[in-house]
Amino acid sequence: MPRQGRMTELNRTSRPVQEFLRTEAGSASVLLAATIVALVWANSPLGDAYEDLWATELAITVGGAELREDLRHWVNDGLMVFFFFVVGLEIRRELAMGELTDRRRAAVPALAALGGMIVPVVLYLVITAGGDGARGWGIVMATDIAFVLGLLALLGPSFPGALRVFLLTLAIIDDIGAILVIALFYSGDVNLLALVIAVVLIPVVLLVNRVRIWRGPAYLVAGLALWVATFESGVHPTIAGVVLGVLVAVFPPGRGDVERAARLSRSFSQAPTPELARAASLGVADAVSPNERLQTLMHPWTSYVVVPIFALANAGVVITADSLSAAAGSAVTLGVVVGLVVGKLAGITAFSALAMRSGVGRLPDGLGPTQLTGGAALAGIGFTVSLFVTDLAFEDPALQAQAKVGVLAASVIAALLATALFRLAARRGDGDRPERPPTLDRPVDPAVDHVRGERSAPLTLVEYGDYECPFCGRATGVVEELLERFGEDLRYVFRHVPNAERHEHAQLAAEAAEAAGAQGRFWEMHEALFAQPGELDADRLIDLAQSLELDLDHFVDDLQEHVHAEHVRLDAASAEASGVRGTPTFFVGDERHDGPWDAETLGARLAAGADPEAALRRAGRGA
Repeated sequence: MPRQGRMTELNRTSRPVQEFLRTEAGSASVLLAATIVALVWANSPLGDAYEDLWATELAITVGGAELREDLRHWVNDGLMVFFFFVVGLEIRRELAMGELTDRRRAAVPALAALGGMIVPVVLYLVITAGGDGARGWGIVMATDIAFVLGLLALLGPSFPGALRVFLLTLAIIDDIGAILVIALFYSGDVNLLALVIAVVLIPVVLLVNRVRIWRGPAYLVAGLALWVATFESGVHPTIAGVVLGVLVAVFPPGRGDVERAARLSRSFSQAPTPELARAASLGVADAVSPNERLQTLMHPWTSYVVVPIFALANAGVVITADSLSAAAGSAVTLGVVVGLVVGKLAGITAFSALAMRSGVGRLPDGLGPTQLTGGAALAGIGFTVSLFVTDLAFEDPALQAQAKVGVLAASVIAALLATALFRLAARRGDGDRPERPPTLDRPVDPAVDHVRGERSAPLTLVEYGDYECPFCGRATGVVEELLERFGEDLRYVFRHVPNAERHEHAQLAAEAAEAAGAQGRFWEMHEALFAQPGELDADRLIDLAQSLELDLDHFVDDLQEHVHAEHVRLDAASAEASGVRGTPTFFVGDERHDGPWDAETLGARLAAGADPEAALRRAGRGA
């Protein structure tokens, strides 16, 4: 594979969770702008044009068959299928390769999501008390991850990495619950024949996973057929998008597939014929799962186009003195506000506490109770799916308007409440954080860890570091001085804890060090990485590998396949379990060192743990 092509593929497939977060957070501003435009337009002198536009009918006729809906329903029933398709893709990827693969880590946010659905529904049903608005109970179950992550970036704690991942995991479980509710409770009368056809089409989608040629068009045709069958069955057609997304294959890149793609690309570079171009293109495509390729392609479109269009079509509530008066006295509006604001806050915090006290799981290190409560308040922004369920739950325009006013009001109140809680957490500082374990979670193992110095040395210094952290770069001089001072009595161990939230290429740099280590050159790459100014992108990493005379094909293959990502993950998990909250963090023996990490301070701690003979030897060398 040409070098530039391999670097492009490498950058594209790395850090999938960070990319997901970045897209969702960035789209929040577009979604907010669309909401404001809808509200201003609906309440302006051109308000009639707003309603006329979305009431415009559009029909698709094939032979004697016809699908006719107004433009708003084409957006809600058609365009939003792509949004739910991406949701399905993300659910499948997280279950197979992401946060949900570790059931213990997912336990607390999963139970929190359950509480964040049950408690709001109960409050809503109590307030509406079986009236006409009771059917809208599904409105209060949702969490709008785009708004939540966007506002978290603006309002939340300075380093909200743990909270972001917690809320993302919660939102995925929340999405699964909302999808089931839509399928079971907000679908029309079921047409059994059409439903059977939809079920029969599911194995067809599974067969498409094995198609190498025209796979994209094959997914499109199968998905369109599944959507039509679901639409005609009476089940809400967006469920077809979720089903299709969940069925799309996902897998990590295999070494064999990557090597095959490299061979085909080299062949094309030697003989650039159309046949070899096609073969090379298919080879590269086969090396990355359809799930990840489709997410990369479609997620920006759904975040920046589909959801804002949905907001434009549905958020245009006419606000007058009469409508506000009706909403103020409406059980539906009150139920939505209380359900989303109070229910989400109470349900998420209570079920999180239950999960932790029962021993099912624990909060990530660095995520304190007040920060968690702020995140729970922020989850009261249900917006996109709440508006979506509003359209399904109520046919009465008055009830729809009252519910939408409740969704908008709840979103504002939830944001303000979360802001207050985050400020309270910031004032509490370290007192709001969980107890930090003082000892090294995983003992040093020379068979796994990278050890510099005598493996059986009596003194051990462990550093958790990040290759793009400038302080870690300065610490290298401290380590060199200590190794020189203590000589054969000291062994030094480096473990990875890349901060991908602040350092974009830290994860990739850590994997590069491990890839060099696989060729016996870990410490050479380690020193080279810290010696580099600026960002450690794929270009820079490959240049370093070349300067160290590594096998470049093997090196790049290891990075593309994320062969060493598990080693980095285990190091990071050890850091979390050991109470590491920043880089660099040092452990002297198995005890964490808190405070200055200059050579004199660390040297004094090391000397305190040395045996008398070692001290005499050092004294002799010093003399």
